[in-house]
Amino acid sequence: MIDPAAMVPSFQDAPLEVYDELSRYRGLPLIKLTYPDDREVVYVARRFLPQPQQLAEVAQLSVREGDRLDILSSQQFGDARWWWRIADANAALDPADLTSRIGTWLRITLPDGVPVPRQG
Repeated sequence: MIDPAAMVPSFQDAPLEVYDELSRYRGLPLIKLTYPDDREVVYVARRFLPQPQQLAEVAQLSVREGDRLDILSSQQFGDARWWWRIADANAALDPADLTSRIGTWLRITLPDGVPVPRQG
């Protein structure tokens, strides 16, 4: 007799992408922790931040009154959900700090691993 459960892919065989293409967690693996009492907890692997100096800078902008990272992200990238890219590019431990001082210059960069396009 065929065991239908044997036909279902295991946790490791069928990676599940739970985050959309704009998420900072996209592509990170899910990890399963099994406690001694057989309880299982699934969590997202740690995201290591890119080194800001290794990100390809394409622009800079000065913080103005009323700026927020989601608004700046929408203006720069076309989507407010990429606010975390500005935070990564500027090594922000607390993203709110980036827009708290008028006149602060923020780096706008390409995503990690994308080189600056060649000019000329």
